[in-house]
Amino acid sequence: MTIARRIQQRLTNSNDPRSLSARARAKRWDELMRRFPALDSMRVLDLGGMPDFWRKSTVRPAHVTTVNLLTADTEEAWMEHVVSDACAPEGLSDEKFDLVVSNSLLEHVGGYARRRQLAEVIHGYAERHWVQTPYRYFPIEPHWAFPGLQFLPVSARAAAVRKWPLGHAAIKGKDESTDAVLATELLSLTEMRLLFPSSDIWHERAAGLTKSLVAVRS
Repeated sequence: MTIARRIQQRLTNSNDPRSLSARARAKRWDELMRRFPALDSMRVLDLGGMPDFWRKSTVRPAHVTTVNLLTADTEEAWMEHVVSDACAPEGLSDEKFDLVVSNSLLEHVGGYARRRQLAEVIHGYAERHWVQTPYRYFPIEPHWAFPGLQFLPVSARAAAVRKWPLGHAAIKGKDESTDAVLATELLSLTEMRLLFPSSDIWHERAAGLTKSLVAVRS
């Protein structure tokens, strides 16, 4: 295994409990359970999520509906998967949910107008929510594990991800790499407060610095 591959595994491999990614997810889950101790009795809408996340969770909600553009099979009676755009979901019942969860989706939906649209969907389906997104001003861009990538011009970001060995799989084409970096817009604290004005903003930290922001209304 190359040095770059070892670094990538230690940073981003969520299946390795020693990795930064896995430890962050475990800490995030503990905080979610602290905020929502009755999760096992809730009907949950997960915007941008996939069934496997809930299959592997230590606590199973009463029912989970996941919404994602990707297809997924669900055979469990307590789970449903809807293939749809989370910013304008179709195929959901009119019934309200107890909790809306969204992890690492807000930065990928495509511009402020779409983020506002997603926030309205979140507010519309439940009074409670948990919305996590990476923080723009954490020094390491999380998708590519590249220091300061989010602050570079688009052309420089696209060039960097074509060669950088960490994070996402290598993107070789110029158009493909440009599309990938434009599809990732990290949020500031100001924007999170604007989108979720009545929520508590929890700062998920690493090495004392804010790594992710979570809008929580419990």
